[in-house]
Amino acid sequence: MSKRVSIHRLRSLVDPLLVQGPLHPSAYAPIFELLTGCNLPKLGQQLHAHMALRGFEPNAFLAAKMVAMYASSDDLDSAIFLFRRVENPNQLLFNSMIRAYTRYGCSVETIRVYCRMHRFGSNGDNFTFPFVLKSCADLSDIGMGRCVHGVSLRAGCELDMYVGTSLMDMYVKCGELSSARKLFDTTSERDASSWNALINGYMKVGDIGAAESLFRRMPCKNIVSWTALVSGYTQNGLADKALSVFDEMLREESEIKPNWVTVMSILPACAHSAALDRGRRIHDYTRRTGLDSNPLIQIALAAMYAKCGSLVDAHHCFLNLKAGDRTSVAWNTMITAYASHGYGTEAVSAFEEMIKSGVRPDDITFTGLLSGCSHSGLIDAGLKYFYSMRTVYSVEPKVEHYACVVDLLGRAGRLAEAKELIGRMPMKAGPSIWGALLAASRKNRNLEIAEMAARELFVLEPENSGNYVLLSNMYAEAGKWKEVDNLRATLKSQGMKKSPGGSWIEVNGKAHLFLGGDTSHPQAKEIYLLLEDLPSKIKAAGYMPDTSFALHDVSEEEKEQNLTTHSEKLAIAFGLLNTNPGVALRVTKNLRICGDCHTAIKFISKIYQREIIVRDVNRFHHFKDGSCSCRDYW
Repeated sequence: MSKRVSIHRLRSLVDPLLVQGPLHPSAYAPIFELLTGCNLPKLGQQLHAHMALRGFEPNAFLAAKMVAMYASSDDLDSAIFLFRRVENPNQLLFNSMIRAYTRYGCSVETIRVYCRMHRFGSNGDNFTFPFVLKSCADLSDIGMGRCVHGVSLRAGCELDMYVGTSLMDMYVKCGELSSARKLFDTTSERDASSWNALINGYMKVGDIGAAESLFRRMPCKNIVSWTALVSGYTQNGLADKALSVFDEMLREESEIKPNWVTVMSILPACAHSAALDRGRRIHDYTRRTGLDSNPLIQIALAAMYAKCGSLVDAHHCFLNLKAGDRTSVAWNTMITAYASHGYGTEAVSAFEEMIKSGVRPDDITFTGLLSGCSHSGLIDAGLKYFYSMRTVYSVEPKVEHYACVVDLLGRAGRLAEAKELIGRMPMKAGPSIWGALLAASRKNRNLEIAEMAARELFVLEPENSGNYVLLSNMYAEAGKWKEVDNLRATLKSQGMKKSPGGSWIEVNGKAHLFLGGDTSHPQAKEIYLLLEDLPSKIKAAGYMPDTSFALHDVSEEEKEQNLTTHSEKLAIAFGLLNTNPGVALRVTKNLRICGDCHTAIKFISKIYQREIIVRDVNRFHHFKDGSCSCRDYW
């Protein structure tokens, strides 16, 4: 029977009763049961009122049916009111209320009702335990979870498949993977959910091999299984593997195709590897299948495009959202996108539009907003928004917000104010704070403050070689070679190595990785020939190499040679050789782009008439016609 026919039939059953005289109390229970899940709250309320007017007080059995009806009709308050009016609830009523609370994510209340159920002498059954265990998992309450496990054993529910799966899921989400695996191995009857729970668990802790082994052994894989693999690879930084599995699902012979959750899981993999072409193909897939009508997909696409360097496409996805679908997550995505591309004014405009539309900002909003102000030199605006966070918007500033303001002041050369702000912070300054101050000190060549920031970082991040290298370079610039030697000796004694600079570029859908001075690429000979000719070409256009970004204990000629083989220049040279004239080049770098490369790429963009987009660890740089979007403020 169709839903439409069922609702029509329900009305034909209930409407006559509402005009009749008193019914026997037992007649109401089956009608409330029929109404459950039909989302007809007014009809249920009318029936409840009919019963109340005739002086009928529901017993535990009838109350259980009424609680289930109200909970399924999005009326939790009425369900709670009914439950509290029954003096002697039975197991059926307790189960109805436990299910209702779980449905609405009220995990703490679920546990409280379960404890009260115990006090009434009921241990629960196979309808009780899955919901209680879900609440334990949501709260990461392993102690309560173990207690429920013990009770379920005493209640004889250990062989129930749903209870067993819920137990495994609870142990996985509480970080007790060994207990989950023990249950899995000793359970004779397993459904897909138990396999999926364990695959998710292994992916969560980074045990890729165990997850892959389970996936291969799984007798009947479903969409959740495939999505768990895609999501797990993405979360563990294995973008290529995630994309490979997604492609396998798209094959014509595949019986299971990606759904909206799978797409949400794969888009961050595209963003991580800056795979713009792959991202666009996935966007095409969502159009063909109608998945792009889901606002969450549009938001995820906007984030992917922004992180792959296409701000225009990101903005287009945002505009595709209806006004009611522009949630704080959607606005945050665009504000953060503008900030990462150095468009601080646009980030501010988006924030003001967000406020006008009635959407409340949160801590993520202000992280993006303050970062945008910092990268664009909007000092006064950034300080105004920072100091209004608590007073105007009721958002408590966190460490990341203070780090943005330290960066904001530091970039502007206001190091004393940045240092003073750190001293006034209500929490202990972490690596992000001192790292921002150290970078600002490097930019402004303030060795005294750099030493102070570096000392803090050496304690907070003893294994981060980048802090030692940055201070060492500053010592070298100042001619303090003894201090340079001391730092290098410290690095050597602690077994630390400088993080190699790496850049990659996507050409024809394939990513090509280059390290500084790399000669392993099949086209290395052609790349280096192009780079040999490059200095004379860009010098003729006015380029002067900045050798302060090269090793300090070699000759000037060697310094220039070292600069020529920086990874971003190798990637750009490869792009120039392998793409048609006029095609934009998109390069991603794992470290901050150096000042010399930044200058050189401006000249390259003019000489070769190419748009070059470089994403470094901090932000995007859009080079075109000899200038950069950052206006050299970075």
